Amino acid sequence: MSTITPERVNHLKEILKERGCKLTPQRRAILNGIIDKDGDHLTVEELYDVVKTNCPELGLATVYRTVQLFEEIGLICKLDLDDGCSRYELVNEDEEHQHHHLICNNCGKVIEVEGDLLEDLEKSIEDKYLFKILNHSVKFYGLCDECRKK
Repeated sequence: MSTITPERVNHLKEILKERGCKLTPQRRAILNGIIDKDGDHLTVEELYDVVKTNCPELGLATVYRTVQLFEEIGLICKLDLDDGCSRYELVNEDEEHQHHHLICNNCGKVIEVEGDLLEDLEKSIEDKYLFKILNHSVKFYGLCDECRKK
């Protein structure tokens, strides 16, 4: 799980303003929920459960619309972890591509892999096929350490 600094929070709020989006109390609550659970890869319903504890008047439809807006403006990205749910995480501007994920087949735990492991492969593909790679998604499936020990 990554640590979100106050500077990063302010930067995310500035991105909203730059894109012409008002930071309403509802959007602020949802953004805070995403920040508080950074690294958890939440579904919209899970995010709603997190946010409604501090903002009980917030509706699920508002969370869906806000997540869609945040994705459109590039604050968050959607992940498909092949479990039938769309999950979301903050975009890390320091990463050129989405980071890789390790997914435990037994308990469902998701571990983020730091660093882009495919830089050399991407360069080779771009050179060979004259194709500019903009992003990629890599998921490794197996057993986490805790499940392996059982």
